[in-house]
Amino acid sequence: MSLNRKIVNTAVLLLKMIRYNLKIVFANKFLYFLLAAFAFFILVTVIDLFSGSSTSVEDVYYLLLFPGILLIFYPTVFGIQNDEDARMLEIIFGIPNYRYKVWLVRLALIYAIVFLLLLALGWLSSFAMVRIPVFEIAFQLMFPIFFIGSVAFMFSTLIRNGNGTAVVMVVIGVGFLIAAEPLEDSAWNIFHNPFYLPRDMNQVIWAEVSLKNRLYLLTGLILSNLYGLFNLQSRERFV
Repeated sequence: MSLNRKIVNTAVLLLKMIRYNLKIVFANKFLYFLLAAFAFFILVTVIDLFSGSSTSVEDVYYLLLFPGILLIFYPTVFGIQNDEDARMLEIIFGIPNYRYKVWLVRLALIYAIVFLLLLALGWLSSFAMVRIPVFEIAFQLMFPIFFIGSVAFMFSTLIRNGNGTAVVMVVIGVGFLIAAEPLEDSAWNIFHNPFYLPRDMNQVIWAEVSLKNRLYLLTGLILSNLYGLFNLQSRERFV
């Protein structure tokens, strides 16, 4: 009985910790970003249904990309500021190995929730427009969306202000969009769509380009997260 009770108490404590961290990170404004993401999805879906045009898997990939960026934007950009507003920074910095015990868990929670929401939007797309491999599309979307989220988190630890970080990320996002067209067939395109095959491109070569792109984004998001977590070790910069 003591072992079972210990397991139950640990599970309850873990759930409370997850709920509390989600409350701090997502705060109340995340609801607006969530509603905006679903509103954008519904609007585009309705337009597509009434236009009578055929929708492909590659179209759905681009359709889900923007809502995914909206979902990841708020918790990564405003997370540090939410800690400060909730007067949690002083308490958190008192925990040994701060970067591993608090924000690493938070990042995992943020990415998991966004991934689940992408699955939900993918399922709705498959139901309303065209049948798609929901899990595969959500998995592929993880790379550009989580890369942007990781870069936003890194800048939030440097700027330490949500509004300032948001302005920087908007400027960076515009730069990514401008570079997307000249880098369309390149592995360096942040918005690379593996489901889109250019007419003059061999399928095997395109698969290699997609693989390189995912490796670059994966490396970028890991380095961005590590650098952001490293910045959080400097207590004097935040408190």
